[in-house]
Amino acid sequence: MAIERITDATMHDDDTTEQQIEVTLRPKTFDDYIGQDRLKNNLKLAIDAAKKRGEPVDHVLLYGPPGLGKTTMATVIANEMGTNIRITAGPAIERAGDLASILTNLKDGDILFIDEIHRLGRAVEEVLYSAMEDFKLDIMIGKGPAARSVRLDLPKFTIIGATTRTGALAAPLRDRFGLIHRLEFYTNDEIAKIINRAAKILESKISDSASAMLSTRARLTPRIANRLLKRVRDYADVNGDGIIDEKTAKLALELLEIDELGLDPGDRNLLVSIINNYGINPVGLNTIAALTGDEATTIEDFYEPYLLQIGFIERTPRGRRVTAKAYKHLGKNYQKDESQQILV
Repeated sequence: MAIERITDATMHDDDTTEQQIEVTLRPKTFDDYIGQDRLKNNLKLAIDAAKKRGEPVDHVLLYGPPGLGKTTMATVIANEMGTNIRITAGPAIERAGDLASILTNLKDGDILFIDEIHRLGRAVEEVLYSAMEDFKLDIMIGKGPAARSVRLDLPKFTIIGATTRTGALAAPLRDRFGLIHRLEFYTNDEIAKIINRAAKILESKISDSASAMLSTRARLTPRIANRLLKRVRDYADVNGDGIIDEKTAKLALELLEIDELGLDPGDRNLLVSIINNYGINPVGLNTIAALTGDEATTIEDFYEPYLLQIGFIERTPRGRRVTAKAYKHLGKNYQKDESQQILV
């Protein structure tokens, strides 16, 4: 059974309350959206040009680690365009008929947001090619010798795709997106602003020092920042007067076992397991997965991005290696011994 991690940036389908609060905290316009200035400027230009010509905005592909605001950005684009948005996910579109049903129910200018678009099936992708490029839908009617192909006209719509693994996206599909942008990690100042905005929406009082403290623990990710704020708010309501000050935030974070860089027990276990078993030697991904009991894809998608971002792990041709910076943070003695055998 997987342990729930506060610092897990993924949104789980079975957490209805979490999703409802997440939607409440999401900004609706570019003015409310904090951070990602380069992306916002590019999208504003594309949206203004499309509105001036009276056309739908070009297809958009947003990629980057989970929790950085890809779904939120899609809803902002729809609001800025003044159009409707329909939200689905790659795994939910199992057959070409499912996609055909969605596309034929869209109206001119509508936006279809497909999360985890890299998980679309091959047959569904092939139907999507002509739909995105020509706004035509090719479907087969009948079976065997009597089968025939019918081409249907589709409304002029926009697809916004989101993925955490752009390399897993088929090249022909990726090439059909006119706008391809990566969402970057946020700065601590931007995360602090997001926390203050969320606290105001949740009607919780938080001091500047407390929001600054939480911003350093949020792994530069808005979703984690909001999740931390809600857990600290719970602690303040139960053990105090509901006001989140620096002392309350510190005690709550100690209870959650999240340190000053945002590392949780899972992160520390991964680093310590590598250090204790292999020292400074590079280690293969599958070996790390065996050490921690996690899937290799889990390590790649959920642990590595932030550990790479803060310089605690480096990738080498022979595998992953824990850096001297991580040793120092964990209170370990870093001794570089070139005579050690390289284990992968």
